Amino acid sequence: MLDTRPLLIKTNFPAINRGMTDTLQVNLGYTCNLSCTHCHVNAGPSRTEQMQRETVDLVLAYLREHRVKVLDLTGGAPEMNAHFKYLVGAAREMGVEVIDRCNLTILGEPGFEDMAAFLAEQGVTITASLPCYLEQNVEKQRGKGVYWESIAALKQLNEFGYGSKPSLQLNLVYNPDGLNLPPAQDALEADYKRELKAQHGIVFNQLFTITNMPISRFGGMLLAKGLYHQYMDILRNAYRATNLDTVMCRSLLSIDWEGYVYDCDFNQMLAMPLASDGRRKTHLSQLIGQDLAGNPIVIGEHCFGCTAGQGSSCGGALDN
Repeated sequence: MLDTRPLLIKTNFPAINRGMTDTLQVNLGYTCNLSCTHCHVNAGPSRTEQMQRETVDLVLAYLREHRVKVLDLTGGAPEMNAHFKYLVGAAREMGVEVIDRCNLTILGEPGFEDMAAFLAEQGVTITASLPCYLEQNVEKQRGKGVYWESIAALKQLNEFGYGSKPSLQLNLVYNPDGLNLPPAQDALEADYKRELKAQHGIVFNQLFTITNMPISRFGGMLLAKGLYHQYMDILRNAYRATNLDTVMCRSLLSIDWEGYVYDCDFNQMLAMPLASDGRRKTHLSQLIGQDLAGNPIVIGEHCFGCTAGQGSSCGGALDN
């Protein structure tokens, strides 16, 4: 696969610094039951990288020491990590909000039949990928059969109270196809809610629109088709300085499956580690008790993706 990293390192993106960390985003591994075209992690069934118990315990120690409010679990399919339930349960006992970045289809896979019940029992917030409310568009990005598997999973989650009980938040994620920026989040959310309710009786809380990053699988496609520079022009031309104040890297710390630390999930995929004491790579074990507020954030050309148009973060648009 072609690599956009050499094109992204040098940039004139504005320098920014970290604030207080309120979210620990942890990638539990790259194993996934899907291989989506927009996946910036390049996850899939053939990937074997998985976070081990020792590193999971280190994550819990960091949460406890720094009183982080939110634990955001990603993958791959984070549920496929052998220590997923242990980590979720221990974090919830501390009163930490847990977000599961769920691809929905995992809930119907053999061996995961009890996962929806577990998530509901623990009061886990589910942020689930559903790149469109139309079958054709979903299957173009995520594979044949994924749409109906996702609908079945959403109905199951609704049965447990997700989307209707205040304690069980169900959020969906939209990723555009091709070279497009996401449309206005509020208007698209209204469309999603109307269509999913009318077609399938499904309810959910919020829709998050997220810009596709020119890295990993999507970045490789751009290079292969000669579209990389065209896409970067789109991102650069849509840059808004007002989004700098609320980009996710100011308050989020990203941890890879081995326990190394980055300013965001995209930097993690580009092997651009946290800038800390001149270290080439910083491990989470080296940051227990350290305050990172004020540290410079490692930037690259891909940062224009988070600041283009309405802005983009793991929590959707920055400016609705």
